[in-house]
Amino acid sequence: MNIGAYTACLHNYTLEESLDILKGNGLTGAEVNVGGFIPSPHCPVDLLIGSKTAREDYLGIFADKGMRLAGFNCSGNVLDPQADVGPRHDYDLRRAIEMAGKLGVAEIVCMSGCPGTDPDAHYPAWVVNPWNGEQLEVLEYQKSVADPYWREMDKLAQDNGVKLAWELHPHNIAFTPVNFLEFAERIDAKNIGVNMDPSHLMWQQMDIVASIKLLGDHIFHVHAKDTKLYPGVATRGVIDSSFGPVPENPADRTPTGMSHYCSSWPEDPAWRFVGIGVGHDVAWWTEFLRAIKDINPEMNVNIEHEDQSMSQLDGIAFAAKNLLEAEKAA
Repeated sequence: MNIGAYTACLHNYTLEESLDILKGNGLTGAEVNVGGFIPSPHCPVDLLIGSKTAREDYLGIFADKGMRLAGFNCSGNVLDPQADVGPRHDYDLRRAIEMAGKLGVAEIVCMSGCPGTDPDAHYPAWVVNPWNGEQLEVLEYQKSVADPYWREMDKLAQDNGVKLAWELHPHNIAFTPVNFLEFAERIDAKNIGVNMDPSHLMWQQMDIVASIKLLGDHIFHVHAKDTKLYPGVATRGVIDSSFGPVPENPADRTPTGMSHYCSSWPEDPAWRFVGIGVGHDVAWWTEFLRAIKDINPEMNVNIEHEDQSMSQLDGIAFAAKNLLEAEKAA
């Protein structure tokens, strides 16, 4: 399989340095961020769209390092009703699709997004459990926003020879395999599939292998990230709103990439993102990779390091060691 890593966690290194770090840990590919929630330190998007020479030079960096360009990432909320968020993320994704087509990069990781409750909403609204009628009405409105948008983007992706791989992430209209399949049937999706990041399904306590088998060929791309449940889950459950603002002390912050941070977690959390092997052992990851290999033995599987307890380099090294061990056994 093609085992690499997502370089957002290496934002303070140059692209060349990042590739050296990944290759030094036995990895063969790099997924690069190109917009959305976080900036694009390793990819000059506008330059690459406009210049064939620049595209050749960019691909040459990977060739010189003996590394693959294993996908782009443009995760954001393209459906956000805020005027300074949704349109910007939409712009980034459209540019990413155009650029990927010109570079011959087949996969872009993104998210389904989340609209507001109605046409006058100021903020996105994530409906988790629509047990009453008004929440079902919100969902119907959100589908009326999402479906035509993504039908257009599916066509744009087809025209550019690119596949869009949705991460099934909280705060999106599609955050489970069933959510995605319902969507895919509604719009007859051709070039929109799934980025199988098991970490978000783990904290929802899903059966990951069963989810992989259910999605099948809809899986276009894979993120390797682990989750561990903690004792706090006994009284918090997994849908927990007890988070705080970003801590003032930089050492206490949870980075998402390039000076962007998550809200602060509770002191006794229900779950956390952890290094590969901390939440689930190598034997579990072996079974995970076997299930992915059954779908596509050449799948891009990229480590996403978000374990706050480990540094950038230690986290990449720890994850690479365990995932490569699992890949050998798979």
